[in-house]
Amino acid sequence: MQSGPREIVTPFRPIPLDVPEGMSPNEFFNSTENLNDLTQNNGLLQNAEGLLLYRKALGHSNEFDTSIIYNTSQGILDPLGRPVRRTQVPEPVKHVWNRMNQIIIAYMLERYPDADRSLVLAGEASLDATWPLTSPGVPSIRMLHNHFIVFDKAKLRDAPLANPNNPNLTDGGQHSLFQAYMRDVYRAFFDGLELKILKPCQAGSCRIALTGYPQGLPSWEVQGGVDGLKEVRFWAEYDIILKGFLDFYRTFFGQVSTRNAPMPQGVHFPELVENKLLFNNDFLKTAKMVRDRCITDAKYANSIRWQPAFKQLIYRNDAGKLIVTISQNSIGNAITELLGVVVKRLPDAEAYGRDEPALIEKLLEVRRRLVEADLGEGIPTQYWGAE
Repeated sequence: MQSGPREIVTPFRPIPLDVPEGMSPNEFFNSTENLNDLTQNNGLLQNAEGLLLYRKALGHSNEFDTSIIYNTSQGILDPLGRPVRRTQVPEPVKHVWNRMNQIIIAYMLERYPDADRSLVLAGEASLDATWPLTSPGVPSIRMLHNHFIVFDKAKLRDAPLANPNNPNLTDGGQHSLFQAYMRDVYRAFFDGLELKILKPCQAGSCRIALTGYPQGLPSWEVQGGVDGLKEVRFWAEYDIILKGFLDFYRTFFGQVSTRNAPMPQGVHFPELVENKLLFNNDFLKTAKMVRDRCITDAKYANSIRWQPAFKQLIYRNDAGKLIVTISQNSIGNAITELLGVVVKRLPDAEAYGRDEPALIEKLLEVRRRLVEADLGEGIPTQYWGAE
């Protein structure tokens, strides 16, 4: 079997939504009106904290695919003012969010126990507030949301190889700015974080053999496996990884923007930033290289995502271990593409209808477990009731 990224086809039922004249689809998808429609037609569960579990109408996989969104659409009307990453979420909300994550991931691993048969992943993407709403790569719902996805590995094996030059597959490895020019600095910075449950993986040891991904990204094994996700400490460390990444990203692009810039305000690990980054010649040399190109190359400068952009996920590797990884998302790739899975969505109501009953059955079981754990109340739609 040849190892390489796969491109799979996922059918969906066309969404009967009319975008008002003069608005782009991305602009409309961020409106309160659209979020109301999402709740009414695809909502599964919501709670007092503003967290909404919903069926992905344009999903990655019809085997299992759901999301939780922190629905601030009515409370914060400015799309650029909404929380777009975990570090911006109030602690009481994040506490509930973490419990929901733990229960859904545990269900996925219970329902799909064989790592040889199923690729299981869960994670979230940053929604970069520095890009216009209409720019390519900007998610269609500009609020913090995460993904829970399962792919059938048999279907992945049968799928054709994806084009390895697809720009969405070049986020890690030799193509990434961080990996190509600051690999040692990047790793040393992460090594300075205080982690107990998360154990650094050796380079290449956590790749999915079928796809050969992820490539070049720092990864950590969750010691204790699924039971580790029940520990408050795990979710604290999951945040530590993110906070460390944010510090690195903000410090680097601060130096790109302004030569010899001071340490960014509000960094999480100031001593680490000072000792590992602001006195490191490779780090500052790379910043100069990018800055010099920005000055002379308008197209390149316009492509820079000046504020932190990332994908952070938990997935099960071939050995059945849970792995955490984080990506410097400079391109805007889908979360599945970090694991070498390119999804081609095709409108096909009939094909989607064949998958829908089994998919909904699993989503409703997840909802039942969340309701039982006092994490929300069911939402009735035309496809399912409130119970």
